Amino acid sequence: MPTRYGNGELGWNHFSGRHNIKRCRVVEAALAGKVDKKNGGRLEYYGVARNGTRLVDVVVIVQYARRTADGEYDAGKGKKVGVITAYCKGVNKCPAWINQ
Repeated sequence: MPTRYGNGELGWNHFSGRHNIKRCRVVEAALAGKVDKKNGGRLEYYGVARNGTRLVDVVVIVQYARRTADGEYDAGKGKKVGVITAYCKGVNKCPAWINQ
């Protein structure tokens, strides 16, 4: 699944700043599982990040289509937009330990 650099609205640039996910493994771990929710080209993957006894639920949103739902972004013929965002459920920013 592609994770594009993106901008402030989607991709790595979005979730690494806004949601404090700065390690690929956080996103990759959730994507390694099955699709947990599907609505057309929008896929949601759920995962859990763990550091000792600390746990946090992680959500990764993927647009598995050429264009985003709002039509704003086009990945090009034969390509998928990929990861739109990733975040820790219930908080605006993931805890710092998630990047250790």
